[in-house]
Amino acid sequence: MTAEKTRLRRQFLAARRARSASDWRDRSNRLCAHLQASEHFQTARVVLSYFSYLGEPDLSPLLADRRRHWAFPRCVGASLAWHYWQPGEPLVANAVGISEPSACAPLCIPSQADLLIVPALACDTRGYRLGYGGGFYDRLLAQPAWQSKVAIAAIFTDAIVPELPVDAWDRLLSGICTEDGLSLRPFGQQEPS
Repeated sequence: MTAEKTRLRRQFLAARRARSASDWRDRSNRLCAHLQASEHFQTARVVLSYFSYLGEPDLSPLLADRRRHWAFPRCVGASLAWHYWQPGEPLVANAVGISEPSACAPLCIPSQADLLIVPALACDTRGYRLGYGGGFYDRLLAQPAWQSKVAIAAIFTDAIVPELPVDAWDRLLSGICTEDGLSLRPFGQQEPS
């Protein structure tokens, strides 16, 4: 399955690179509007998110919502450590160029998190995601402290396929949000907005 996942990663990265900046911005804004209107976002006090990388949906419009506390990941070895962050605070680029909060920023522990917004290259209609291959989010979601957390992938509709190859370590998501709406598990039904 690794060869098939590698092929799919190349395919979806190429599709992202082909997207115009205006299309990316429009789709990102619509996706953010759906996330912001969702019950999971509205009731969350602490939201864990990501900084857009390689054409991922840009969630920065959501950061204007100061009623929520925000935390972002830092890669620490083979794990993710979550740190609180607000616009204007310093960011550093990790080894692959992804923006991260400073190691000095306050830590966010699992019991404080209400909603996890997950990046992905692709998702399938069953709720599995295809990441970059490092396994960071699958390892995180496999930990008992994180298993009960609502984890929603933010992805554009054209990166959803009927079925992705799945390995034993792949974890199901709670939902998938696109520019067309938010679908929660069991999949196939849109959340009312």
